[in-house]
Amino acid sequence: MSDVLRQAPMFAGLDESAASALRAAMHEVRLRRGEVLFHEGDAGEELYVVIDGKVKMGRTSSDGRENLLSVLGPGQMFGELSVFDPGPRSSTVTAVTDATLLALGQEQLATWLTGRPEVARGLLLQLASRLRGLNEAVADLVFSDVPGRVAKALLDLARRFGKATETGVHVHHDLTQEELAQLVGASRETVNKALADFAHRGWIRLEQRAVVILDVDRLANRAR
Repeated sequence: MSDVLRQAPMFAGLDESAASALRAAMHEVRLRRGEVLFHEGDAGEELYVVIDGKVKMGRTSSDGRENLLSVLGPGQMFGELSVFDPGPRSSTVTAVTDATLLALGQEQLATWLTGRPEVARGLLLQLASRLRGLNEAVADLVFSDVPGRVAKALLDLARRFGKATETGVHVHHDLTQEELAQLVGASRETVNKALADFAHRGWIRLEQRAVVILDVDRLANRAR
């Protein structure tokens, strides 16, 4: 667990004793696959670090359409906005698989921020990374076509969840076809067509809730 926590920006600058003390201030949350941690609009003042499993962050439009903002795995953090600006949650977080999280409340974190600039710096880096990601996602929706967005999403999932094998990079993303479509902001039919084309070209091999990337370079070129 300590190795996973070290991946979280909040822990990266702490020495072992400080990291252990911060870990002791957090409490564990376990979710079953499909279980909702919190809904968009709920009140909240805790941030979370994923220790095991995967969760997804999504939003629902007024007409009922769903958009998947991101999929998070071990070492990744979310909910930090509520620590600095307590208020309604900006997204719904649901377990994609069985998941274990560690939660830290606003009051506990405030204690750690006092006199520990490395913790504050880690949180600011997290916020900056989140903003950069949102800006990039908006640009992709404007300037990139659906196959390009699909290719980019697969490469991002591979970077975080992929494992190199003799035949390629195996990415067990645990997402349904509908969730993949929500992740790239397109219809399931259009995304499936792009995936089928990539498979026909020999760039990927499709598996249930997984994909094997056979030609990273060509996929990366299509993502540009």
